Amino acid sequence: MHDSDRPEADREANRLSARAARYARVGRDVGGIAARMAGSRALGLSLDRERNAGELMRALGGLKGPLMKVAQLLSTIPDALPPEYAEELQKLQAEAPPMGAAFVKRRMTSELGPGWADRFGSFDLKPAAAASLGQVHRAVAKDGTLLACKLQYPDMQSAVEADLVQLGFLLSLQRRFNPAIDTREIADEIGARLREELDYRREARHAALYRAMLAELPDICVPRVHPELSTGRLLTLDWLEGERLLAFRDAPLETRNRLATVMFGAWWHPFSHFGVIHGDPHLGNYTVRRDEAGEPAGINLLDYGCIRIFPPSFVGGVVDLYRGLLENDEERVVSAYETWGFKGLTRELVDVLNLWARFIYGPLLDDRTRTIADGVAPGQYGRREAWRVKQALREKGPIRIPREFVFMDRAAIGLGSVFLHLRAELNFHQLFEAEIENFSLAEVAARQAGALAEAGLTP
Repeated sequence: MHDSDRPEADREANRLSARAARYARVGRDVGGIAARMAGSRALGLSLDRERNAGELMRALGGLKGPLMKVAQLLSTIPDALPPEYAEELQKLQAEAPPMGAAFVKRRMTSELGPGWADRFGSFDLKPAAAASLGQVHRAVAKDGTLLACKLQYPDMQSAVEADLVQLGFLLSLQRRFNPAIDTREIADEIGARLREELDYRREARHAALYRAMLAELPDICVPRVHPELSTGRLLTLDWLEGERLLAFRDAPLETRNRLATVMFGAWWHPFSHFGVIHGDPHLGNYTVRRDEAGEPAGINLLDYGCIRIFPPSFVGGVVDLYRGLLENDEERVVSAYETWGFKGLTRELVDVLNLWARFIYGPLLDDRTRTIADGVAPGQYGRREAWRVKQALREKGPIRIPREFVFMDRAAIGLGSVFLHLRAELNFHQLFEAEIENFSLAEVAARQAGALAEAGLTP
């Protein structure tokens, strides 16, 4: 190690020590809050949930890492947590400190070897973007290709495992104080997806999968992977030039509708034809590219960490539930829920599930041009339905949420949020009907098998 690098190394060592200390403190603080809440309930004392929620989120917020992904997810699942906790989670932001230049050099050396810099035309040591699990650097390949190098922060595996322990605390509190929703499979699913996100080789295969699935949709651009410049903790992709999606929220309606239509296809086409979803469709994962005339020409998809591959039968359940709700076919509706993995359903529980299903499917069932929220203020989107589901489950529950349902629900809410921000006015029913025209489980299975094999993935 050069002497010039030593201060940065010392800072990183201090950072790792501080992270370990934070984990210990967070575990102690969360445990203390849980014990106080349990004691209050056992003794019949009043419970100041707002105060406890604030304390809990301040304790968890100190991690500023993978927990942010958990926070974003839980804040969109109705009644997965008490409202006070969900509100506090929404306030947390990912603010992982970027790695300094000297440390980036060492991290790149550990991934590509001592001569790593010679493998690039240039490499910007200053990150272009920082996220919860890593940061992105701009680079140029030897042949002049613009590159995006996603470099994982050190010690992320232990960080993820520590944050999943805190997630366990949160969900165990939820089950204790509101047992109407059994969240154990939610925890299993979040854990599985977060651990997958640590594997950048898998993310590279996800990107290849999306290039195969979206090849016939020219308005959607998926970056190429550069395997010779990638490892398990370094992912090098094409750099796709584009503007933030939110920059177009005041564009002409025709432009906003076109972008929303492309977004609809980017999400629903892989699911309805291949059984694959992007489980994290938030605004930061997309940019808008312009054509030679300067007009918005399509969407760039930037991130492939949170991808969920479903068995074809699950896709069939989604289509069956849509058809059942559209045609008031109760038998088909119940069959769809059972296909998804809901167990022990009664007529009352089916009615409760339908409250939420009719909200999620509402725009798809409504054969007219409309906004996604149809006049509901963005801040209130889904709140009324979530409250009704919560009240009904208190009377009719409990119910266990099957793990495959978790990211489907979260992604539907996230996609709806994109349409809300764009203020798009579309006939979502006709768009969906076009995606499921001539739907066949056998064809979904065949297409999925082919695309997964091409990308080097297994179901």
